[in-house]
Amino acid sequence: MASTDSSALLLKRQLKDLQRNPVDGFSAGLVDDNIYEWEIMVMGAPDTLYEGGFFRAIMTFPPTYPIMPPTLKFCTEMYHPNVYPDGTVCISILHPPGDDKYGYEQASERWSPVHTVETILLSVISMLSSPNDESPANIEAAKEFRENYPEFKKKVLRLVRKSAEML
Repeated sequence: MASTDSSALLLKRQLKDLQRNPVDGFSAGLVDDNIYEWEIMVMGAPDTLYEGGFFRAIMTFPPTYPIMPPTLKFCTEMYHPNVYPDGTVCISILHPPGDDKYGYEQASERWSPVHTVETILLSVISMLSSPNDESPANIEAAKEFRENYPEFKKKVLRLVRKSAEML
């Protein structure tokens, strides 16, 4: 119970910090007043394929946060090499701490309790502008990104338009 209390206090503080000092590119709020479930709106960064898009996601925190990472899942349709077809984001800092059993990532690239919601979301914004097609979550998107970039771009731009129309 004590870890749940301390994680809830930490999350409340991080939310308050984000509300006091908003960061360009995203906004965050609670889902149904649940401190462990946040609604995130990621705005497509300028000069990227995702520019002009508004992508809704849910970030779910475990009671063991910040020892263990949250998960982030896009609710808005997303086509990206590092986002699973179901919308789940796959980036190193959201992987549990320690060694990668597959050997793709170093322990230093994975989750660390020093990360905050802000650092996670800045990493997601960076991921959108610079996909890692070497270790894809969406194999089709990664293959298309490498082998048929014009078609990849066309799909992303269609989703960006669709996301903006849904607002």
